[in-house]
Amino acid sequence: MRLTDYLDKGASLGPSAPCLTTDGGSLSYGEVQQLSWRVARALARSGVRPGDKVAILSANDPVSFGCVFGISRAGAVWCPVNPRNEAAENRELLDLFDCTCLLVQESFAPLVSRIAGQLPKLATVVCLDGSFDGAIPLAEWLDGLADSPWQADPPDDTAMLVGTGGTTGRPKGVVLTGHNVETMSALTLLSYPFQPRPRYLALAPLTHAAGVLCFPVLALGGEIVVMPSPELGRFLELIERHRITHTFLPPTLIYLLLDHPGLSTTDFSSLECLWYGAAPMSAARLEEAIARIGPVLGQLFGQSEAPMMISTLAPADHFHPDGSLARERFTSAGRPTPLTQVAIMAEDGTLLPRGERGEIVVRGPLVMPGYYRNPEATADVSRHGWHHTGDIGYLDEENFLYVVDRAKDMIITGGFNVYSAEVEQALMTHPAVQDCAVVGLPHEKWGEQVTAVVQLHNGRSAAPDELRATVKDLLGSVKTPKEVLLWPDLPRSKVGKVLKTDVRAQLLAERA
Repeated sequence: MRLTDYLDKGASLGPSAPCLTTDGGSLSYGEVQQLSWRVARALARSGVRPGDKVAILSANDPVSFGCVFGISRAGAVWCPVNPRNEAAENRELLDLFDCTCLLVQESFAPLVSRIAGQLPKLATVVCLDGSFDGAIPLAEWLDGLADSPWQADPPDDTAMLVGTGGTTGRPKGVVLTGHNVETMSALTLLSYPFQPRPRYLALAPLTHAAGVLCFPVLALGGEIVVMPSPELGRFLELIERHRITHTFLPPTLIYLLLDHPGLSTTDFSSLECLWYGAAPMSAARLEEAIARIGPVLGQLFGQSEAPMMISTLAPADHFHPDGSLARERFTSAGRPTPLTQVAIMAEDGTLLPRGERGEIVVRGPLVMPGYYRNPEATADVSRHGWHHTGDIGYLDEENFLYVVDRAKDMIITGGFNVYSAEVEQALMTHPAVQDCAVVGLPHEKWGEQVTAVVQLHNGRSAAPDELRATVKDLLGSVKTPKEVLLWPDLPRSKVGKVLKTDVRAQLLAERA
């Protein structure tokens, strides 16, 4: 399936039904189709050929997301760019992707003016909601073009190029095909309850997980309610007003939501699923979320190279058959999805038995064909016939997958392997801890020492020794941090993940 097929499928169920909604009103399925046909024609008139790369730089917005389908109709490749990235990172991604056309909101004009001269292949810049020097206003770009059906045939099945995080070097471009997106959508519909015409609230950037989760909703003729900025009070209001059935939040935003004064008065009765993912979630806060929001939380485990649905812990998996909480699964990433093979591999390529820890490897139609113009990196993650996730984990006897840590985050202290995520889970059981990061720092005696940086809840207090005692009681002395530091805030990525590389770099700089 092409990306346009999800929109057209939804339109076939009712072209007048609301498709993309925001405070300014709604675009119906028919209106989004018409926009996509005009955008496709405008791209062709601008010299964009099938297979060319077209980027969108925008906050969450119905028109911007509607243009995605115009890119697909033109036979071009959509390159989502995260609006929260720094200018240098976006320049690097647009250059990496060989983008010839950029669709951008006026608020990003200063960024575009800084980087456009460094992008030799960028021929066309279109302003989606205003005008600025060097950009064609959207209305002018679309002027005189018909809104009747039209599309070009793409040269291959490439649907998207997605940038990986560039925190450890030059980012890579993940090639996602129409078949990858189709598999992800099918697995979502297989694994989760959907009623006809679901209503999905998109708070997270549509350039990230929130975006690809829109496609199965569109195929059912559902409504996407778009939030331009992550305001949690507004989020709660929209759940009630639009009777939202599905939404996605990273754990960091769920923690903030649980502390929001409006949570206790919000009617969540329409909500069928609150997906969480992108980072591990505290088992204690997960239990609190189930108690206060309802038995609707579902975890998604994936990565850019195998989007969203490597495994999933569905809402029902959080409970035993008798209705009691399955707390032992709260640190699990769920069971592998039906169309995805998951195994645990040793460094020599041997597949390990249940219960043994090794690298999580994946194969199946969910997995990308490779990185854009980077055969060396593709080969590096495709050894032994499996895609290597870079995560350490194990499968239990019931086939639940446990992600113990990123391979690069494992700490070796005194000859013992300490998984930072396990220590972080222990710290998060303390009621004063809002979030934390555990890293290894060089140590003359042990090789590395376990070091924790903790962010406390506003108005709460806890001494470092008290936090160390919490970990020691749960995990023993070897895994207990030798040092606990209290920071007011932790460095985070654009999607809310704690940046352990930045934490470690700051600690090393302070000790230099």
